[in-house]
Amino acid sequence: MKDMRRFVQQPRAGKRKAEDWKRSRCRRHRSKINPLPSLVLLFTMCTFLAGVTANCMELDESQETFLTQTIHQQSSEKEGEPPLSVESGGVQSDAEEDWKLILVNRNHPLPQDYSIETVTLDNGQQVDKRIYPALQQMFDAMRAQGIYPVVVSGFRTWEEQQQIMDEKIQQFQMQGYSSDQAEEMAQEWVALPGTSEHQLGLAVDINADGIHSTGQQVYDWLSEYAHCYGFIKRYPEDKTQITGISNEPWHYRFVGTDAALEIKEKGLCLEEYAKAA
Repeated sequence: MKDMRRFVQQPRAGKRKAEDWKRSRCRRHRSKINPLPSLVLLFTMCTFLAGVTANCMELDESQETFLTQTIHQQSSEKEGEPPLSVESGGVQSDAEEDWKLILVNRNHPLPQDYSIETVTLDNGQQVDKRIYPALQQMFDAMRAQGIYPVVVSGFRTWEEQQQIMDEKIQQFQMQGYSSDQAEEMAQEWVALPGTSEHQLGLAVDINADGIHSTGQQVYDWLSEYAHCYGFIKRYPEDKTQITGISNEPWHYRFVGTDAALEIKEKGLCLEEYAKAA
């Protein structure tokens, strides 16, 4: 997967309550594989040597921006300023946060004017470019622990979603079910076009590479740590009556770190979280 700029969220100063402890747990987990200290040291050394010998290799624009933001983040933390966001690299307004929590299901179809800018992964799958830094950071953390995930499905067009639904219906018909029965059963596994989170670009189906890791290893890791990176298990086994979708341990949705932490702590699904908000 291609490297892109990564922005690591740091804690705000304050007393440690239960929520702070959870956040610190996520921070400690990320710090085990966090490459930032080494990168900052490398940047500092190169800058010094460049001034003396003029032989230090020039950083490309993306690396330079990444390291500049990292240094600003660390200095801001010392001065007590708000940290950079893990999702965007900057301070976000409430309006800018709304996109993370858009609810799409059978009762809440995709907004007609909804549009996104996607980024293409190495395997051809696409995701909303705004979630890519967090997704990359999460995958880096998994690989550092010997688990190798793959995005097997990301953003889908209306036509792609319809094709998946048609194929699922056909599978049930081949098993002897009537057209109505097959369609009803298919909708327990596949969302109707216009009601799928995959059309948002904020949801990803994550599985193992099949060589270095098993699917269960990937699912277990995601269940334990995905919220640290702003992702939630969208269709838990105990929430099927609410979501209308069967248990999918591979389907994760980006909602941002704050919402993901609360959803994880309280054992909610997104429908319940949206209703309580």
